[in-house]
Amino acid sequence: MTFNVTEVLEIPLGVGDITVERLLYFAVILTVGVIFAKVVATNVRRALSERLPVNERELLAKLVYYAIIIWAFVVALPQLEFDLSGLLVAGGIAGLVIGFASQSVVSNLISGLFLMFEHPIRIGDNINVADVSGSVEDIRVLSTVIKTYDGIYIRIPNEKVFTSNITNYVHNAARRFTYEIRIRHQDDANEAIRIAKEVIETHPFALKSPAPSVFVDNLGDNSVNLTAYIWAPARNWWEVRTDLLWKIKRALEENGIEIPFPQRTVWFADGLEVKGGSGERKE
Repeated sequence: MTFNVTEVLEIPLGVGDITVERLLYFAVILTVGVIFAKVVATNVRRALSERLPVNERELLAKLVYYAIIIWAFVVALPQLEFDLSGLLVAGGIAGLVIGFASQSVVSNLISGLFLMFEHPIRIGDNINVADVSGSVEDIRVLSTVIKTYDGIYIRIPNEKVFTSNITNYVHNAARRFTYEIRIRHQDDANEAIRIAKEVIETHPFALKSPAPSVFVDNLGDNSVNLTAYIWAPARNWWEVRTDLLWKIKRALEENGIEIPFPQRTVWFADGLEVKGGSGERKE
């Protein structure tokens, strides 16, 4: 008795026209699909290891993994003599219903994926988006969580984040801030500029490149107005701004340069006398 492989593969399984051969094809396609899904998911994790937080990276890898398995399953189903036409019609109708019912969810999901790949913001960035200012605490698939400077947590849908103007205060390594320094008209403006520059240059976090700039900007009614442009690391911007302002003020005062008070010159008509404190006038 000889063993015939072809006859074995053509043995019906008793379910429709399904044979051992078709069942093997189904198993092979599904197995290849699972292996391919694992390889792609692993590469997705590696490629996004430095771009996305762990939670978002794992979620995206799982979405890719299951999408490939579903695709392989659909490709393998005809081997089991399964008619996909009815399934496609039912799936299409269900998809339309779900699509209309969850437009905002899908929109937020797609916007979240774009945010993850485009990287206009990262966790820890100080930003302003949709009239909300604060630090990015988390970037989720459907929403972004921002902690305001008052310590309030705000959840913003990703669609709103993606379609709004985003101001990222720390995306650039350096950030500039401005002082307006007022001195009296009788003070030496050149000396004031020299002192301010000296204080700025000795500060450890005031950047030398771009270089700071201090100059006379305009002449006011009560003061000579100096303007100072100073660059600092974006992450330390606020601390440098508050620290330098006080140090410049003290250095100017130590050198006899003061911030002026509002002044008014009062002219009296000829022959007009004022009695002390009584408010009476005498000609």
